[in-house]
Amino acid sequence: MLNLSVVLEDSAREHPDHTAVVYGDLRLPYSLVDSMANQVANLLVSRGIGRGDKVALACPNLPYFPFVYFGILKAGAIVVPLNVLLQAREITYHLDDSEAKAFFCFEGTPELPLGERGLEGFEGAAGAEHFFVLPATPLATESPYGESVWAALDGMPGTFETAATSAEDTAVILYTSGTTGQPKGAELSHQNMLLNAMVSDEMFPSHERNVYLATLPLFHSFGQTVVMNTGFRRHATVVLMPRFEPAAALELMTGESVTSFAGVPTMYWAMLTAVRTGQADVPKSLVTAVSGGSALPVEVLKDFSATFGVGILEGYGLSETAPVASFNQPGRPAKAGSIGTPIWGVEMRLVDADWNTVDDIGEIAIRGHNIMKGYYNRPEATAEVMRDGWFRTGDIARRDEDGYYYIVDRAKDMIIRGGFNVYPREIEEVLMTHPAVSLAAVVGVPHDSHGEEIKAYVIRGPQASVSEEELVAWCRENMAAYKYPRIVEFRDALPMTATGKILKRELR
Repeated sequence: MLNLSVVLEDSAREHPDHTAVVYGDLRLPYSLVDSMANQVANLLVSRGIGRGDKVALACPNLPYFPFVYFGILKAGAIVVPLNVLLQAREITYHLDDSEAKAFFCFEGTPELPLGERGLEGFEGAAGAEHFFVLPATPLATESPYGESVWAALDGMPGTFETAATSAEDTAVILYTSGTTGQPKGAELSHQNMLLNAMVSDEMFPSHERNVYLATLPLFHSFGQTVVMNTGFRRHATVVLMPRFEPAAALELMTGESVTSFAGVPTMYWAMLTAVRTGQADVPKSLVTAVSGGSALPVEVLKDFSATFGVGILEGYGLSETAPVASFNQPGRPAKAGSIGTPIWGVEMRLVDADWNTVDDIGEIAIRGHNIMKGYYNRPEATAEVMRDGWFRTGDIARRDEDGYYYIVDRAKDMIIRGGFNVYPREIEEVLMTHPAVSLAAVVGVPHDSHGEEIKAYVIRGPQASVSEEELVAWCRENMAAYKYPRIVEFRDALPMTATGKILKRELR
């Protein structure tokens, strides 16, 4: 018997009065979070939902998220977390594709009409039977969109005997962002998710007080494993922030004495900008800063360490790897620009298109306890990326003599200009050393004779003035002739996903 909900249950048993979740003025102890999850489990069982059934959850970082997430797991069912930015049509697709029987959906706000989209998406789905609304007003028993979870939970006991799931049973289906084709559901077992949280927990030094800031979306694998599940396992306090705003995040860090922050590179860049422009002060309590999701520009890493007095530890993983696969691990020297070495129990190698191991630059393949069971109901898609327990990631990397890996780029982001392979990440790194450049994203755009031409989208630093011509000329002096961007476009902002990754497909 193994169930991921043990990360909550053990902490609730050992530290019932310890604060598990902070949201605004709310401070919820572990005992309360656990008994709320028990009520959700009882509700599901009362509606005929149990082991192996899929239950979808669309909710920003609010206390509802852990209540429902762990309640689904306790019932032996499978959590299908959905991105809160999905439109109704996309929600229908995810509900149908995962064969979800029930759907818990946040009511939403004027800026995020999730309840409306959720109900429309639910009504369009063939097999989904139960729609539970998570009201925006605390404890509200009515909602215009359907059955309020508070009304449904009324009278449900706060105790529950967790279903006896096995290590291999699916715990979570995480949908990949679907940059190519329709999103696919990566099936992750209780063992995948639990071991990843345990290894993540043991990699970081524990402090007298452990306070995590959860601004990465919990519906995404990074926030779920590295912040919520790891935080709950070490009896930490998890401070919830539904929407990342750099100055507000820094204020929260100071106000709640946050010790650990996990984010994507654009969050670190935004916090640096907020400090530099005087919108916020540097928090004094921060001890651990972790970056993942996409490659962290070395300039941002250097500036952050100098400004905040905390080094950023960079790691690497994907939804399919639960997610952590490699990390700059405490006790070993951290290398700037590197995603570190494989975590405990995990192997990595570089392969070519035919799965042959290569020494110099190749695609990362991973094997270990963190690899998904496969894509839900997609044997062909699974066979494309998995062989003999190895999973190929689509990321191109190199490895140094100490075994540290460095992401070169996403295989699909590589630009082929006049027959030369050009990796956008390398150009972005160089561009960001220019004093006037704050953030850069490089893409290939169609070109008649070269096949693709290199284009850079640039956000200038505060008060910086550099023209397109000047920047192109500077690039020509600092990069090989086939590499430098011929086209520069200045922007005030770049399109990003809900997790803060730059959306290159919208720039192409």
